[in-house]
Amino acid sequence: MIDRPNSGELALRQATAHDLAEAVALLPALPPADPSDRYAVRHVTVLWLSSDKSEHTRRAYYADLAAWLSWCDRSGLDPLRARRADVDAWKTTLTVTGRDGVPRPAAPSTVARTLAGVSSWYRYLQSNDVTDTNPIGAVTRPKRAKASPRSALDERSTAALLDHVESRALRLDTEAAWRDAALLALLFYTGLRVSGITTATVADLDTDSGHTILRYTGKGGQRDFVPVVAPALRPLARYLGRRADRVGLAPERLTGPLLATTPHPHDPAKPGGKPLRQRDVWQALRRFAEAAGLPAAATISPHTARRTTGTLLLAHNVPVQKVQDLLGHADIRTTRDRYDAHRHKLDSSPAHTLAQILAEHRGQT
Repeated sequence: MIDRPNSGELALRQATAHDLAEAVALLPALPPADPSDRYAVRHVTVLWLSSDKSEHTRRAYYADLAAWLSWCDRSGLDPLRARRADVDAWKTTLTVTGRDGVPRPAAPSTVARTLAGVSSWYRYLQSNDVTDTNPIGAVTRPKRAKASPRSALDERSTAALLDHVESRALRLDTEAAWRDAALLALLFYTGLRVSGITTATVADLDTDSGHTILRYTGKGGQRDFVPVVAPALRPLARYLGRRADRVGLAPERLTGPLLATTPHPHDPAKPGGKPLRQRDVWQALRRFAEAAGLPAAATISPHTARRTTGTLLLAHNVPVQKVQDLLGHADIRTTRDRYDAHRHKLDSSPAHTLAQILAEHRGQT
């Protein structure tokens, strides 16, 4: 079973050093904390979680480590003395619980990711001379199935969706409507991961060499920037203007999240101003896709926008290196294999040739 202690997870959501220490204190099977030893395993574990990791990665690694340590605790095993055979025994027990509440064997990709997370912890302990071995180092990890590229929106659907939310904003002319239009425009025109947008602040909006840019935090906590082109800047400027009017400030004096919640119309205890959650983005995107009549509305997600950005650019012969740079892929193979190879396989399939061959001899077109 993959155990995920709720209290530890909550402590990681807005993690300070104190929060991380509290979360690590909840982990079983480790020696008690020793304030006098800066290299005590719990203290080093806090440093491991805090070093160069995004909030998403930190939560995932914590959950992976909690699963392993919980199994060690139930098995009466000291994790610092564990061996490969112990890890082999543990990985066969990994399960996930579906929405129906029924536990099922974890998928190979889940097992591989969990092993990678715990192995990272052991490597960090090794680098600080806390332990001599990494019992996961020699473990055979499940091969990940080659991902089947998920569909992206075509040009017409993308344009229809963006037109719908901007027309809605023009009609309603409210802060929330312009925020939603800005949100979708940023998703599709920048190709950013949803976390890059939800964690951005007003201060991250900047100018450079005559271009408006948005600085953001990418995968692994790396800072980068993307240009904000005119079709995205237009609704964003309208939104920030409406927001500034509401709080009685000039737009350039605004602070806080780039895209924020608005005040609840009937509940003074909810004044707004909080960052949008990733779930908010997901729900808004699906709602607007349905309203725009997109066939893919039921399966659309924030990452659909990112895939659409990459796929449309590659389909129009933008060099893969430039698309890689925009999307922030560390490895060009990610850009090529996930966004270009799938389209090329479809476009160049010999099935099209076969259709032409048979069409010459069939009585129907």
